[in-house]
Amino acid sequence: MKPIFYILSVLCILPAPAMADYPEFALVIHEHRFDPAEIRVPAGQKIKLVVHNQDSSPEEFESYELKREKVIAPGTKAQIFVGPLSPGRYPFFGDFHEKTARGAIVAE
Repeated sequence: MKPIFYILSVLCILPAPAMADYPEFALVIHEHRFDPAEIRVPAGQKIKLVVHNQDSSPEEFESYELKREKVIAPGTKAQIFVGPLSPGRYPFFGDFHEKTARGAIVAE
C-alpha cells in the first residue's frame, strides 16, 4: 500500500470532534440590542455562540477582534464558532444597528 493511501485510510477511521462538544452560549437580538450584552467564556477553549434574532429585521453580528461577521435573518438562529480565546475582552456589534447593538465576550 502506498504511504498516502495508508494515511488517508487512517484519517477516515479516526473520530472527528463533534461540534456539540464545545461549550454553547446563547445570545439574543431583541429591539436592536444583544442580550446579554456581556458573555463570560472559558479562555483557551473553542466555544459556540447561538445567536437568535428575535427582531423583525436582519442584524449582522460583527467583531473585528474575533474576525467574525454573520448576517442573521429575522426570526432565525445562527451558530458562530470562536476561539480558543486568550484571556481578555472581545467586543462585538450589530452592523445594521451599531448605536444600540453592542456587546462583548470576556474570556477568563
